[in-house]
Amino acid sequence: MQEFLEYVIKGLVQNPGAVTVTPVERAGMTIYELRLDPGDIGKIIGRQGMTINAIRSLLLAGSAKKGLRCSVEIVEEKS
Repeated sequence: MQEFLEYVIKGLVQNPGAVTVTPVERAGMTIYELRLDPGDIGKIIGRQGMTINAIRSLLLAGSAKKGLRCSVEIVEEKS
């Protein structure tokens, strides 16, 4: 699922080299922490969260087929 998520995210952003996806296990669920260039965060979230919700839906459907529970969180670096 991590490779799929990286492929989709890198296809949407201006700086694909800055994208990192880190899996973290929490309460039997895999949370993929997404770190990217601050200028690309808006592109991934989209209008009214449409893009990130679509990505979450794709991840949920793909992980359910494999019997997994997954989600995505965007991690903003504090400066």
